[in-house]
Amino acid sequence: MASVDSSPELLRGWRLWWLAARPRTLPVSASPVVVATAIAVADGRARALPAAAALLGALWLQIGANFANDLFDFEKGADSDERLGPPRAVQLGLITPHHMRIGTGVAFAMASAVGLYLVSVAGWPIVAMGLLSIAVGVAYTGGPWPLGYHGLGDVTVFVFFGVVAVCGTYYVQALQLAPAAFAAALPVGALATAILVVNNLRDIDTDARAGKKTLATRIGRAATRTQYAWLVLGSYAFPTLAFLAFDAPAAVHLPLLTLPLALRLRRVVAGRSDGPALNEALANTAKLQLGFCVLLAIGWML
Repeated sequence: MASVDSSPELLRGWRLWWLAARPRTLPVSASPVVVATAIAVADGRARALPAAAALLGALWLQIGANFANDLFDFEKGADSDERLGPPRAVQLGLITPHHMRIGTGVAFAMASAVGLYLVSVAGWPIVAMGLLSIAVGVAYTGGPWPLGYHGLGDVTVFVFFGVVAVCGTYYVQALQLAPAAFAAALPVGALATAILVVNNLRDIDTDARAGKKTLATRIGRAATRTQYAWLVLGSYAFPTLAFLAFDAPAAVHLPLLTLPLALRLRRVVAGRSDGPALNEALANTAKLQLGFCVLLAIGWML
């Protein structure tokens, strides 16, 4: 990413689209699929092809949402020359708004194509889930009442990258829901939301000037830092809950191995960190979520 920041003119073709896809955040899509599939394995209900399709569909949905966010934040003035975060393709003039609209449509079309297979496997509930996910992906920063501009980004991420993603992945394999899947969605969604919290903390000043009223701009820096700490550290209560309430094996506590990273990130976010430090904290929070979820999945299956 350093080369991207310093030499955007070197980017061509697919590299531009890879930049706009925000690869550092894509583990957010993989994490719920990993956890839900592990629970399905433990329940004897796992199916490889639906699980793989759920992962592919989730990735395309997130890429489509990231493309839409790149476009609409530029058009609404939230992405300007004062931006502290990683480069945005439309704002830098690397991709035109017209082509970004096309790219957004292609990404959501790819997600829909995967969804057709999942509908054949799991029925019409997947249609409702897929259409709602696409609508929210666009409405997050687009449309007449963008969710992210009215303080609803945090709850949206928690619901769709936590509850919907975990329960939906379990459902397409087991063809039913399970209390353990609902419960496992809590730490998955909390850690996904923590990634957004770092993003919004970093952008709190530029968002406020652009009229983007994220939760961070509404509650201020101190409360946002506290929110991050609760989301990240609170997730570590889940392994014990899973062990006691859902008869998960003791190995479900493996995510505790990531606690030192969580504590280090909490200190970074709690301090007077600048834009580059928060960019790194954002990327490392995504790594934390993926590591937490992979270890949780391994532990659940042992």
